[in-house]
Amino acid sequence: QVQLVESGGGLVQAGGSLRLSCAASGRSTNPYAMAWFRQAPGKEYEFVGSITWSGGNTDYADSVKDRFALSRDYAGNTVHLQMNSLKPADTAVYYCAADSSNVGLGSYHSSDYDYWGQGTQVTVSS
Repeated sequence: QVQLVESGGGLVQAGGSLRLSCAASGRSTNPYAMAWFRQAPGKEYEFVGSITWSGGNTDYADSVKDRFALSRDYAGNTVHLQMNSLKPADTAVYYCAADSSNVGLGSYHSSDYDYWGQGTQVTVSS
């Protein structure tokens, strides 16, 4: 079992930055890939980015590439999502997710992940 807890959301003006964190606890001894998704009101989950178990590789959606950056902190078993140059279109609830069957880059499909956090709201004002 893996428990995921997100933090760091909030309200920011367009062009600003936020850093989201996802702390994992209670994990099994198996490694896993982690990803961030977001969901805007009335829309489906949208893949944001993923990071491998080793932290050596990352993948991003085109909509956030060059603005968002993922990192992995093994000491705290935490994944961070640094979000820069935020736009109103980035407004959503952001979720971290873990795929316990995958140590590589995570899938773009939310259904492939077996553990989810509760989500954290990010609101970008224009």
